[in-house]
Amino acid sequence: MKARRTDTTSGLLPEGWRCQALLELFEHLPGVQFWVKDRAGRYLVMNRACLHDYGFTELTEACGRTDGELSPGHIAAQFRLDDERVLKGESIMNRIELVGRFDHTAVWCVSDKVPLYDERGRIVGTAGVARPLGKRAEFPATADTSMARALEYLRERVSMPVRNAELARHAGVSLRVLERRFREAFYLSPQQYLRRLRVRMACHPLVYSGQSIAEIASAHGFCDQSHFGREFRRETGMTPLEYRRRFRVAEA
Repeated sequence: MKARRTDTTSGLLPEGWRCQALLELFEHLPGVQFWVKDRAGRYLVMNRACLHDYGFTELTEACGRTDGELSPGHIAAQFRLDDERVLKGESIMNRIELVGRFDHTAVWCVSDKVPLYDERGRIVGTAGVARPLGKRAEFPATADTSMARALEYLRERVSMPVRNAELARHAGVSLRVLERRFREAFYLSPQQYLRRLRVRMACHPLVYSGQSIAEIASAHGFCDQSHFGREFRRETGMTPLEYRRRFRVAEA
């Protein structure tokens, strides 16, 4: 799904009232972040939730800033890798990722990112939304509580084997319903979601801890270092060692 190619000003942003209407739409979705960036990764639009998470009160404080200025290096790098894919015309849906906050914490989110086009069909920027993937209390009251229970259960047992039937019992739904809801929400099976979550959670100790890669693999539910390496490369495009060398320097 791609942004409309006709709603542009100076080749990118919607004209005044259209942009305001779009912002107002996202202002009324609890906890949902919305943003627009240009080809250089500079923020041009943020809704209130996005501004708040970065510690801003006005859009003028955020305009022109990049992820490298707003997030830890390893988080910013993943955002930029995604942007590079989107700028080639790819839409990224249901990306599980950490989104940094002004207080140096981070929140697990599911993000969607799409290219923006000008009237000539050229890709001139990116737009995205992110919704929290936290514990039950962080979900809007209208959210599916069975999914919230399932996601919380997976995060708490990320290093352990979790069978789909076990997960369905905890969520209070049938196995068929559980699998259907995961497909609808993330375009992933529960086990695919769990593998992706394990990789994402392993990124933090790779950057900030002195644990060996084998220790990190074991702590995050991978059967061995080789298995960890394959899954990590599939998700990030780097080996765990490459990731560590790159971002440990950036965080020093």
